[in-house]
Amino acid sequence: MITPEYCVTMARYNAWQNQGLSAAFAALPHGELTADRGAFFGSLMGTASHLLWGDRMWMSRFDGWDAPSGGIPASARLFDDPEEWSGARADADAKILAWAKQLDEVALAGDLSWYSGAAGRHVTRPLAFCITHFFNHQTHHRGQIHGMLTQAGWQTADSDLFLMPAAPE
Repeated sequence: MITPEYCVTMARYNAWQNQGLSAAFAALPHGELTADRGAFFGSLMGTASHLLWGDRMWMSRFDGWDAPSGGIPASARLFDDPEEWSGARADADAKILAWAKQLDEVALAGDLSWYSGAAGRHVTRPLAFCITHFFNHQTHHRGQIHGMLTQAGWQTADSDLFLMPAAPE
């Protein structure tokens, strides 16, 4: 289904896009970041917080990170301060990239089992399927954030995968 190289590429893409969000969040007034924009997680900060919460939850399953507290509804309140979010986001992105770099074909061929609070039951799925969902979830919510930033009058940066800068040597 997917390769280790795909995982590294998507981890790099995730970090690149989140750097752009951090720059936008640093430039916008706090009220713009916390204003309810009618999104599922309310505001820019709410959606960004949920996204980081979700990444932490998946990485607790993939790589043994501490699972975030609270459920999905509380995830939108993980961060209120954009600087705190940005630092935590950069730290998570670096760890996600390091994790992706150690994946191999054997690991990707296995299954992942966990208790899903959202589903209210134990679930087992192919690990590669779960990793694909993980990266898709990131892209989905960053797309929502992109739309909200545009509504706030912010000129967003490129988000096309093929425009991602080359990896440093």
